[in-house]
Amino acid sequence: MTFSPRRTLILLPLMLAPMLAACGRSSTDQQDLNSLDAELTNATTRDPAMTAALGSQIMVDPRLAQSSNTDAVRPPTQPGSGAVPDSALAADPVDAKTLKPAPAASNDCPECRSANGALTLGALAERQKTPDAGACAKDIGYSAGWANRLPADLPLYPGARLSEAAGADQNGCRLRVVSFASAAPMPKMLAYYYTKATAAGYSAGHSTDGRQHVLGGIRGNDAYVVYVTARPGGGSDVDMVSNAGR
Repeated sequence: MTFSPRRTLILLPLMLAPMLAACGRSSTDQQDLNSLDAELTNATTRDPAMTAALGSQIMVDPRLAQSSNTDAVRPPTQPGSGAVPDSALAADPVDAKTLKPAPAASNDCPECRSANGALTLGALAERQKTPDAGACAKDIGYSAGWANRLPADLPLYPGARLSEAAGADQNGCRLRVVSFASAAPMPKMLAYYYTKATAAGYSAGHSTDGRQHVLGGIRGNDAYVVYVTARPGGGSDVDMVSNAGR
């Protein structure tokens, strides 16, 4: 757009007027601020009540000072643990009076030695002495449902907390392997499976390496092995293998 000289002369005063007014207001505001500063820094012009309030010491109640920030969020005194808390085991429901104690343990425990280093239930099953152990362990699958298909004569201990279960049914296999924890102490756990096994016609041998106890036996071609270890603080950790699952 092109402005003529005359139009420019008319617009120039209109443009300068707001600018001059703004400059005037800025000067007045600065004068007000200067006067306020002088009043605040000049003791002779201060308000007496304000002067007394600003010049007095702050009063602190020592009783209340001790409870200051009681609800404030504070950092922990030490780094938090990353461990997952272990849930409590259910109370042991089995009446000990219904059980027969397991026989004394032999200190020669080849089953303990063969189980050492078995990091999975499949590896534990593969190390069993039964002829079908190796072949059936190769087809093993993992699911909690296998715990419900243990032999009826050798079920999961009542109230136990299942950790893992596996099994195989291919090619005539009836392999079942479970790992669980229980509040029952180790002697009672051994007595439970000794009572169950002998009542079902299985043999029952007991051996230990001083830490782990093993109870195992056979009935014809059927076999079972129960590995029991005492839990720190009470209870038992158990691995059980059977080739006669349902």
